[in-house]
Amino acid sequence: MSNKEVKAALKSARDAIRNKEYKEALKYCKAVLKQEKNNYNAWVFIGLAAAELEQPDQAKGAYKKAAELEPGQLLAWQGLANLYEKTNHADAREDLVNVYQKLMELYESTDKQKWSEVCKKLVELYHQEKKFLQVARSWHKLIKTRQEEGADNNELHQLWQRLVQLLAECVHLQDNETQQLLLGAFEQAVSSSDPIPSEEHQKLYREFIQCLSKFPHEFPRLKKVCEDMMVLYPSVSYPLEVLCLHFIQTGSITEEAVECCHKLLNIDSRNGPALIGLGIRSLQEKKYEDADRNLTEGLKQTNQCSTGWRYLGETQLQMHKFKEAVHSFNQALKTLGPLNEPSSSQQQKNLIHRFKAEALIKIPGTDTAEEAINSLDKILDINNDPKLIALKGRASLNKGLANEALKVIEELKLAHPDLAEAHYVEGLIYYTQKDYHQAETSFQRAIEKEAEVADFHFSLGLTYWFISEETRREKTKALTQFLKAAKLDNYLGSAFCYLGQYYKDIAGDKSRALGCYKKAFEKDSMDGEAGAAVVDLSMELGDLETALAVLTEVTERASAGRAKWAWLRRGLYYLRAGQHSKAVADLQAALRADPKDSNCWESLGEAYLSRGGYTTALKCFRKAQELNPKTIYSIYKAAAIEQILGKYKNAIAEYQHILKKSKDYVPALKGLGECYLMMAKSALADYLDGKALDYIEHSLSFLARAAKHCPGVSCLWKLLGDACSSVCVISPSKVNVKVLGFLIGQNADKYVLKKTDLLSLGGRCYGRGLKLMSSPNMWCDLGINYYHQAQHLTTTGSNKNETSELLEKSIQCLKKAVRLDCKNHLYWNALGVVASCKGDGNYALAQHSFIKSIQAEQINVVAWTNLGVLYLTSGNIEQAHEAFKVAQSLEPSYLACWIGQALIAETVGSYETMDLFRHTTELSMHTEGAKGYAHWVCSTLQDKTNRNTELYRYNILQMDAIVAAQVALTKYTERIQNDACAFTMLGYLNEYLQLKKQAADAYQRAVLLLKNSEDKDKYNIAMRNYGRSLCALGHCDAIQAYVSTRLTEFDDIVGIAQGYFKKGLFQESQKAYERALSLTDCEQDKACILTALAILEYKQNQVDAAKTLLFKCSILQEPNMESLQALCTLGLIKQDATLATAALKELLKHSKREDNVYEKCLLTSAVYALQGRNLAVQREISKAVHSNPDDPGLWSLLSRMVPRYTPKNAKGGAVAGTIAHILGLNHGKKALLNTAVNQLALGYHIAEDEKNNALKNIQKAVHLSPDDPSAWAVLLAACHAENTIVCLHNTHHKRTNLEKMFVATISAKTKEKNFPASHAQSLEEWSLFQAVIGLNETGRTSEAEALCTKGLKNFPEQPTLYLLLRQVQCKSLLHSHKEFPDAILEELRKAVMSNSTSVTAWHWLAQVYQSQGMMVAAEMCYRKSLQLASQQGSWSGKLSSLLRLAKLALEVCMANVSNDHWPSLVQEATTEAMKLSLCPVGVLLQGLLQYSRKMGSRETRRMLERVVYQLGYPETVVSVARWYLLRHLYAKNDYELIDALIGNAKANGDIRTLELDKKLSAAAASS
Repeated sequence: MSNKEVKAALKSARDAIRNKEYKEALKYCKAVLKQEKNNYNAWVFIGLAAAELEQPDQAKGAYKKAAELEPGQLLAWQGLANLYEKTNHADAREDLVNVYQKLMELYESTDKQKWSEVCKKLVELYHQEKKFLQVARSWHKLIKTRQEEGADNNELHQLWQRLVQLLAECVHLQDNETQQLLLGAFEQAVSSSDPIPSEEHQKLYREFIQCLSKFPHEFPRLKKVCEDMMVLYPSVSYPLEVLCLHFIQTGSITEEAVECCHKLLNIDSRNGPALIGLGIRSLQEKKYEDADRNLTEGLKQTNQCSTGWRYLGETQLQMHKFKEAVHSFNQALKTLGPLNEPSSSQQQKNLIHRFKAEALIKIPGTDTAEEAINSLDKILDINNDPKLIALKGRASLNKGLANEALKVIEELKLAHPDLAEAHYVEGLIYYTQKDYHQAETSFQRAIEKEAEVADFHFSLGLTYWFISEETRREKTKALTQFLKAAKLDNYLGSAFCYLGQYYKDIAGDKSRALGCYKKAFEKDSMDGEAGAAVVDLSMELGDLETALAVLTEVTERASAGRAKWAWLRRGLYYLRAGQHSKAVADLQAALRADPKDSNCWESLGEAYLSRGGYTTALKCFRKAQELNPKTIYSIYKAAAIEQILGKYKNAIAEYQHILKKSKDYVPALKGLGECYLMMAKSALADYLDGKALDYIEHSLSFLARAAKHCPGVSCLWKLLGDACSSVCVISPSKVNVKVLGFLIGQNADKYVLKKTDLLSLGGRCYGRGLKLMSSPNMWCDLGINYYHQAQHLTTTGSNKNETSELLEKSIQCLKKAVRLDCKNHLYWNALGVVASCKGDGNYALAQHSFIKSIQAEQINVVAWTNLGVLYLTSGNIEQAHEAFKVAQSLEPSYLACWIGQALIAETVGSYETMDLFRHTTELSMHTEGAKGYAHWVCSTLQDKTNRNTELYRYNILQMDAIVAAQVALTKYTERIQNDACAFTMLGYLNEYLQLKKQAADAYQRAVLLLKNSEDKDKYNIAMRNYGRSLCALGHCDAIQAYVSTRLTEFDDIVGIAQGYFKKGLFQESQKAYERALSLTDCEQDKACILTALAILEYKQNQVDAAKTLLFKCSILQEPNMESLQALCTLGLIKQDATLATAALKELLKHSKREDNVYEKCLLTSAVYALQGRNLAVQREISKAVHSNPDDPGLWSLLSRMVPRYTPKNAKGGAVAGTIAHILGLNHGKKALLNTAVNQLALGYHIAEDEKNNALKNIQKAVHLSPDDPSAWAVLLAACHAENTIVCLHNTHHKRTNLEKMFVATISAKTKEKNFPASHAQSLEEWSLFQAVIGLNETGRTSEAEALCTKGLKNFPEQPTLYLLLRQVQCKSLLHSHKEFPDAILEELRKAVMSNSTSVTAWHWLAQVYQSQGMMVAAEMCYRKSLQLASQQGSWSGKLSSLLRLAKLALEVCMANVSNDHWPSLVQEATTEAMKLSLCPVGVLLQGLLQYSRKMGSRETRRMLERVVYQLGYPETVVSVARWYLLRHLYAKNDYELIDALIGNAKANGDIRTLELDKKLSAAAASS
């Protein structure tokens, strides 16, 4: 290749590179190199092309080859530079340095601009490699070059500033030459800055000073720069801060340093370095408070100054703030860092560790001792100072390692016998071991070696203090040492504490002791012992202000959970001062410091108790008891609070707990007595006299025990008197109280006292209390006691002289109380009550006393009421009314004033009398109010003419007066048992409430009270009432009661006639009625007697005679409703619809709409039932319910009739029964039974509703009426229904083996109840039938057969039982699925034909035919049962027959029998069933029919989903539909709907469907 061709090839290569065709360029270059191996341009082009093709090694080789060929050419070097700049590799960077240096060499003489650029790149490369010296030299060369080229000052300033930036990093890694070049660069940059002054110049100055501060040896230069900056910027604190920090680091706080600090504080009064510097200066001058204050404040501003923290720790160590000192030393170690030289840093750390160890040793505890040892170990590895070893020995002693510490000290003493610290630690070891004599010797040696150490003298003083507790000589020696220690170390607070203790306990100089304690507390405000002593001594000396000031200062400064002693003492101070809220707050703060202090909890409880916070106080005392179970005081206070709160049973339990610990603890005995006494008073207020007597007996027992142990305590005798006097209102016949023989001067354990003796004992107890302490209160109690004794004697008819004597004593006692305290209104009122007593009758004194009572207390409702009673007794009605009115205005709820107004109204004949008496019973129970209200209620009831008046409806019916009066009068007769009138009224009210037995008891009490009475008329009336009540009970004694009267009155004759009738003596009864008929002229009475005679004729089977008598009644001028009712009833009994309807029409024509609603409704519905109008029965009762919704009897009647006549409305029947149960108790018992029957008809069971179902309701009914055989029969049916559900759900039977028990119970109850024979027989037969079915269905066939056979013996003419026996016997044959012989089938058919009117019999025969495959015969049987049910009007029978017929047809369809008859039969039967009612089973059967026809059709899914997702359908029905729907969905592979269905099954607990899902999913997965 010629030169021309070479040039052409090179040109082509250049063009290819220009066009980025680098591979072509390589081809051209390689062609050139084949011709000319050393062609420079070819190698350069190869390097360029290879670099672009990312072939760095080839490019590098080509460039190096070119550079070797012509070293003075730029192209190759530039290419290498570009190549190395792209390569981030260490070797490449080294080569790049050489390339840059070669380029600078080539550019130096040719292109200064390029040289500068390459120089800058080289400097950056040096900087990356941290070759700071090369950076500095190269940059200096650059600056020199730019100066020679005449660069301006600004450019040069920028270059110097850039050099500063490059060298400012990692100053500590630079050599001295680099550092000097850096400082020189700073000086050039500062001097070349423009303008001056400026922010940039100031910033540069700061950086220069900051840099100089890193070089301790450059301090003169630093100082000059700082001074220069201060000249330019006098208000800037930074240079002064740097100088101060330098002084602080060196520890040299000279006058110059102090001046610098003051200058800095002039600029910034809170400057950290300045304050730290002044603090160090104060420390050097031993001004520890100033040092502590300045250093603390300074470090808040400059918290990274390790030297400052160290000096603060030293200051705190000197001030005995050891914990704070440890914290400061830890901060110093934490902040000690690279600011100092490594060597000096280590020295500072060692020093800090030493100081820290000294501080830790002064803090008691093994943890701090361990930490001190760790700190010392860090130093001892470097510095084996004997004083450090002594410190370590002391730390070991603090840790509890006395032997180890002694070993260390022994070795130290051998090595350094003159070391005072060794002897001191040895002394501490002996002191710890209580070897005080050896300790004394060691401490004395330490003082000989070094006498100016306060700790040595203090420890020696402690040794003298404890060396002998008995002698005072050693205490004097201790005093000397404590004084020396206090003199040497003014902050040694413990020395001052012992000095205070010496002056207080030994010298008896409390003032000087207070001074010493104050000094100790001033030096260490955290010293709780000293502070507590200051407060306690100040209080003893009467300086309460100082004590409170100290406590307030400490508590204000204390953090949460600290200074318990101060909070506790201030809390107790406030408690004594009566400032309870403040006491509570302080005691709570004390508890935050120590939550387990039981005494503190007790004090807090006292504080809460003082301010009325009983509940909180109770919690506090319980907490104190929990923390200190041995304490009795906390338990007692808790019991006392329970007593105050009225929780007497809880208080009694607490007091009993105390007595278990200390059986003779008098406060607990007293508390028990008070509690039982208060409970007795509460029982008396509720008229529970028997319970009250029990409580009084307990009260007397405990109070007597207390008085026996402390007979000198007057309050115990007062309480005994109160307990004895509290029986004053109880009937004497009830009072039989046991008291300790000690109270009546007997040696026996207990005596039983009657009311007279008990009241007398109460008087003696008051007298005993008065001998101990005369008080007006007890004089008043004694006077009242005498008054009660007099009242009791008056009631029992005792000697009048004795009564008068007691009343006189009572008045004298009350006068004595009034003389002692004439301003107490209670004493005046009591005097007035006694003065107005019938036995005394001093009404003037009574009036004067009541007026004085009112004057003493203006709001005095009791005195006004008593004054009103006094006026009423005197016949001054108007004045009495005014007095009662004032009392009412003062307290409207006070009962007695309302009774007074009622008595006035009764006296003047006001129509408001009854309202007033009723109001008294509403307010509370009172004997006068109760009897007055009962009297007016009975009077209103006896007036038969007012029944339709608004007044009667309001006073009697709306206000529920009969019940209210009966309750009040029951309490009255419990208290007052000698009032025949009250018992008579109570019996009358009980009769109205149908409480027949209670009425008879009340009348009997009245008879007994009037038996010996002179008023025979009253006695005869009482006997008549008693006889009537016995007659109502059906007792034969009624005849005897009537015979004891004169039998001349019409009522007596009618009564004895009723008695004869109840006893079954119909002839005698008829004679008596005929006699009564001859005595009366009243048409109504005649009608009633004729009706009674008709009933007697009917009882004697003389139906025509009875009918004649009833017709005779109906033609009277005033038709009698009872006779018409009897006539209608006779028609119903004899199934005479014409007679019953006619009598009913006549009855409805003459009776008013609102009268006898229940009876009319019952008769009307019975007539409709007789006429076969079942729906009319329900409608008639429903109309009556709508008209009288508050009548429970009508609701109960509705619930009873619905399941019999309209069973498809059983849901409404169940609701009606529930309402009847809510409205009334009498009808509610039967209503529960009716509700259960309706729920059985509905199919409500536990699985449907756990709370409201047939079984639950009938169980309640049985509990309410355990003697009702009907309830037991329904319970049998409910259990059978639940067992049937259990079979459907395939779960375990819970109610088995009950059938026989139910049958036996029902049979026994029917005999006890004396039911009519027909009713009893039908009930027993039904229960037997149900029990046999239950046994048969549970697989107990042999028992069922035996029970059925036994039933046939008792009821041989019952074809139903015969059929049932055949059903039981055929069960095993049916289950065997064997073919029956024709003879057996015929026998079974005959058994059914003998019960041809039984729908269930035809159902069973259909099942037999179906088991034999005789589907058509089975269909005929179901059709027969359907026909029977239609004829009988049995809705349930029709529904059951239709569904069974549909099920039969469906089974044929499911068997794939090709016949259109059966599918159409399913459709037809279910359609008819759904016409009868909403029938979920019918819907299910239609869905299953569709499933059998087209399993995979959409219509199948729709019909089954209709059952599954329809709310309200029974779960048993839904479960079947869910099972088939799941199979359908798996056949369609519709997994989304499958998931939804399974979720529904899980929500409803359908285990059967879930199991099918597992099987189908497993099958789908395997296929």
